[in-house]
Amino acid sequence: MRLILAATFANLPFGTIYAFSVFLKSMEAMLSLTRSDMGLIFGLCTVMFALGMNIAPVVYTRLSTGVVLILTCITGTLGLALSSQAQGFWSLLFGYAILFGLGGGVAFTTAQQMVNLVPTKRRGLVNGYVVALYPIGAMLGAPLLGWSVEQMGLRQTLLNLGLVILFSGLIAVWLTGLRSHITTAASHATAATPLETTAHQPYLGMTQWPLFFKISIVFFLAASAGLMVMSQSAGIVQSYGGGTQFSIGATSFITGMIAAARITGGWLMDRFSLRQVMTAAHIWSLTGALMLTIWPSPEVALIALAMVGMGYGFVSGSTAGGIGMHWPGAQFGIVASRIYIGWCVAAVCLPVLAGWLFDWSNTYRSSIWIAAAVNVVGIGFAMRLPKRPTQTSAQLQRPVDKALN
Repeated sequence: MRLILAATFANLPFGTIYAFSVFLKSMEAMLSLTRSDMGLIFGLCTVMFALGMNIAPVVYTRLSTGVVLILTCITGTLGLALSSQAQGFWSLLFGYAILFGLGGGVAFTTAQQMVNLVPTKRRGLVNGYVVALYPIGAMLGAPLLGWSVEQMGLRQTLLNLGLVILFSGLIAVWLTGLRSHITTAASHATAATPLETTAHQPYLGMTQWPLFFKISIVFFLAASAGLMVMSQSAGIVQSYGGGTQFSIGATSFITGMIAAARITGGWLMDRFSLRQVMTAAHIWSLTGALMLTIWPSPEVALIALAMVGMGYGFVSGSTAGGIGMHWPGAQFGIVASRIYIGWCVAAVCLPVLAGWLFDWSNTYRSSIWIAAAVNVVGIGFAMRLPKRPTQTSAQLQRPVDKALN
């Protein structure tokens, strides 16, 4: 329970990356930026986030968990402090996109690997909760950040957010202690099962590449539509006639629904297959996009964007749960960080394209159509996923769980 609580404090403040749309108009006005510029900043932030996730397995196997978490919260705090003093596009890009994104990525994968070395019968639900921490952070952060921008200004808001990340990260370090939970648990698992070392070693080299690529494609397609909503939800609602306060409330509501969908997606993986959950998720997202196309209005935009985001949330939660079921627990961080490369690519595709199309047409209607098409393709790929974990995966998972008991 302490590790799950530590993961909560480590990740929750970084989840405000999903409330980025709250900053759109203020940053554009303060630094004379365009909507496509903001799309590039969010896109690079996710690139650095994915880079951080892939760096994490190298870092947490060499340093203690506490040291890793200290480094991530300091990096995130420094990035936001520099962003608060930005005088142009490039300084904002370095502070917010590079440093803040990098710190969040390392913290995210470290926290995921940490909780996946805890024996549990609800592996899908636990993983769904951990990946839901980011939209939960955005749900809580969006109204607070919106209020803070109005009352204190953008620069002070970014600085305050950096201090919250530092304080929350130190609480996570206190909960985990300075010893490395990750390397200790993994080494115990290997040492406790010497006769199965030969069977376990190939898994360390990621042998399930066909399954990996199938999950990655479905995840990439869902993330493309979902990240467009999460990065520009306030702007999209405003383009359909919603006021400033309504759009901020919509951002909070949408991210809250995505958080619920991520938890639900993980929970569903304890009961259904990847094929069933991910196919249904893309159908749900497609329905939302079609609704907004047929009935364009601020109220419909709120519901429709929430559905598009929830489809991404279901896929994200089921992806985390599926990794925990199809791969050994000790390998979760490596597999997840590689799959999230697709999330990174998605963030620099449709969100950036949506910003460019808005600058060109002053509307998001074409972007919603593209999101719908992406979901149709996602349905086709999701239907090719396996029905249940393979026997080999289950066999390799058991030695790890036995060693941790």
